[in-house]
Amino acid sequence: MLVFVAVIAVAAVTLDFSVRRAWQQALQEQITRDLGQKAALFANRVETDRSHSLADIAAQEAHAAGARATVIDPTGRVLADSEASVIPEGQQDLPEFRSALAGKIGSDERENPQLHIPTIYVAAPISGGAVRFAYPISETETSTSRLRMALGWGTALALGFALLVAVVASRYTASRLKRIVGFAEQVAAGDLSARIAEPSVDEVGQVASALDKTARRLEESFSRVQTSQRELETVLNSIQDAVIAVGPDGLVQWANRSLDRLLLQPPRLNAPVVETVRDPDFLATIRRASQSQVVTTGRANSILPGHTFEVTAAPMPQGGAVAVLRDLTENERMEKTRRDFIANVSHELRTPLTSIQGYTETLLDGMTESNHVRDFLEVIRKNATRMGRLTEDLLTLARVESGEQRFDLEPVSPAELLSDARESFQEMARVYGVEIIVESTAPQQVRADREAVHQIFANLMENALKYAANGKRVVLGARADKGNVEFYVRDYGPGIASEDLPRLFERFYRVDKARSRESGGTGLGLAIAKHIVMAHDGTIRAESELNHGCTFLFTLPNAAA
Repeated sequence: MLVFVAVIAVAAVTLDFSVRRAWQQALQEQITRDLGQKAALFANRVETDRSHSLADIAAQEAHAAGARATVIDPTGRVLADSEASVIPEGQQDLPEFRSALAGKIGSDERENPQLHIPTIYVAAPISGGAVRFAYPISETETSTSRLRMALGWGTALALGFALLVAVVASRYTASRLKRIVGFAEQVAAGDLSARIAEPSVDEVGQVASALDKTARRLEESFSRVQTSQRELETVLNSIQDAVIAVGPDGLVQWANRSLDRLLLQPPRLNAPVVETVRDPDFLATIRRASQSQVVTTGRANSILPGHTFEVTAAPMPQGGAVAVLRDLTENERMEKTRRDFIANVSHELRTPLTSIQGYTETLLDGMTESNHVRDFLEVIRKNATRMGRLTEDLLTLARVESGEQRFDLEPVSPAELLSDARESFQEMARVYGVEIIVESTAPQQVRADREAVHQIFANLMENALKYAANGKRVVLGARADKGNVEFYVRDYGPGIASEDLPRLFERFYRVDKARSRESGGTGLGLAIAKHIVMAHDGTIRAESELNHGCTFLFTLPNAAA
């Protein structure tokens, strides 16, 4: 409303000022034109009237024109004047007389020096001088005042009518805007089903229509989001693993039903996660995933008594993490049962196999004739020996996997470990015609069990010598590697295909099964080496290309770490 009033007031003042100025200017121009015409008639009468004196002519013309009449000669001397006041000499220098004496009608507007009021002067040429009319502008003030009063009443009437229209328009517009504001507040409050009908096509109507379309689209989008959320919740509630979402502030945002069944009491939403799960390993995994923004795994043993859980935490884009808890208790129980079964069977087989091997060797030593019996006994001895090695490897693997085998970790030089491995297999290398070369050693010591590391080298060296004899050399070495020392055994044999590399360290996996059995291998050597390295907090891997040899690499931690 105030804007309407301001606009109307400014328009009215501007109109009054411009019309009044235009009226005054037009009135003065009209007076000047009339005086010009009368001055021309005045000049003509002075030229032609010989029956009256100049003073009479001036008086009569002044009365007829309503203005002061003056007649001068070329020198500026006043010959006649309609008023009795004395006019000074030198009138020829005034602008209007200067134009008239030059032969054309002249005019000027200035203040009268005697009356001190604005006056319009118009002069016309005559023979031997000029005539002039002087008209005081103050005479127009009365007309201007009447015009100003008329303009004032007209402006007031227009202002009143405009204000009435403005009040009606503003109230109408305000009511429409209030409806739009109320609709927007409904949407902001979550009522996406709210609608607003606005038939008008003006700007306010366009805004209302746009907001209505926005609300419709928001409702559709929110409906799709809710459907997706329900589907996701259904999927997450149907899986057996417990799932929990934790925000960046450490508060529980969501949990599935499996977690409700797992815990003694259901988790409270928007409550600290430590109130729901107090396991420190679980909380540390959540924290690492949230801070590092990478998927993090860990193990938790105190969430539920007697149960072990694998925790996998993935970061969320807005902060926090989603954690999945998988119960490993049954798997570990079955794995322990499997290890115990293998260990028990291997232990029970050791004694009869030893007896079979011993009696076979005794029979072979006592035979004097070469016949088929000797061949049969040799096959029995060979397979009994192989089964004996297999049971020993199974027992060793079971002890390492179960953690029963204790390692005596102490600082040891990589050079000593490499030298010991080279000396232990020097004789075997001579039989195969292979040279063992120690290429490089790392200066820092590692924390390891000498006998266990020797067993690692034994398995790797046996493979290198058996399967890479045609390379004629095996290279050993060690180098520093980010807080660890990386050992390697490199041969120059036929190599291993890339599809076999991921499975090399599985139990009983053989790249060349016929050749492995022929050479007496059990298929457990690399698996034993892998678990010994893992027990030392290290890693083991293989790199190879066909016909370009193979390199086995494993790491051991620095003694100072």
